[in-house]
Amino acid sequence: MATRPGWFSAAWRCSPLGGLALLTAFPLAFAIIIPAVYFPILMMLIALAFRGVAFEFRFEDPSRRAFWDRAFHYGSVVATFAQGLVLGAFIQGFQTDGRHFSGTSFDFLTPFSVMTGLALLFGYALLGAGWLIIKTEGALQDWARQKGRLCLLGVLIAIVIVHLWTPLMEQTVADRWFSWPNILFLSPVPIATLAVAVWEWRALGGSADARPFAIGILLFLLSYLGIAISLWPMVVPYRFTLWEAASSPSTQAFLLVGTLFLLPVVLMYSGWSYWVFRGKVRRDIGYH
Repeated sequence: MATRPGWFSAAWRCSPLGGLALLTAFPLAFAIIIPAVYFPILMMLIALAFRGVAFEFRFEDPSRRAFWDRAFHYGSVVATFAQGLVLGAFIQGFQTDGRHFSGTSFDFLTPFSVMTGLALLFGYALLGAGWLIIKTEGALQDWARQKGRLCLLGVLIAIVIVHLWTPLMEQTVADRWFSWPNILFLSPVPIATLAVAVWEWRALGGSADARPFAIGILLFLLSYLGIAISLWPMVVPYRFTLWEAASSPSTQAFLLVGTLFLLPVVLMYSGWSYWVFRGKVRRDIGYH
């Protein structure tokens, strides 16, 4: 039987909470970004809802469990790909007229955003393989290690493509990475990424259970660090900085106070969920 992981509820809440935080802290960014990526966000939310329904009904309707398993799978794929479309659209920037989005509803759909959507599929699959290694054993764990290596290759190819494509799209990114002495100061980031990727490859072929998942998270962090370096300090890429798009100081302070109260609750809830579902998954235990 499958367990009901704590990250399921967290994934369900992350998009609305992220949108609310963006609206509160950076209303100008919200006004530009959301209209530009409305359709992929809608795709993601519908897919997450469909996935949640499938997760419940596979136990309530055993006669059609295979159907609900496929529904859960494709809902996860669509949600992930939609997140990748949003990320790609964000990196490539938005067409604006003053302080307003002036593009079309389909500006997000470009070869670059499609590539980032596929890249995120490989990335999430890599993390999923790492999680399976932690939670399973035997033949299924061996299968996860094998597929994890394939996903790692896809992630590395995507990292290289993004690293080369982004400077070609925007001159400021090229200047950020390849001008002197920036190229010297920032070179540890790609070097560390390569070293972590090699470490992940070896971990997937080893015997440790938790190491592939932990290293996969580190690889994600380094990848997003590279994106942050490319775009800093822009919150609307190549148009508005964090300070230009920020809300008033009083609003920021109110948001900070609320976060200080709510964040520990979220962390405790998530930690408790992981504690409840700790250990290896077996057929005789799980969610009914």
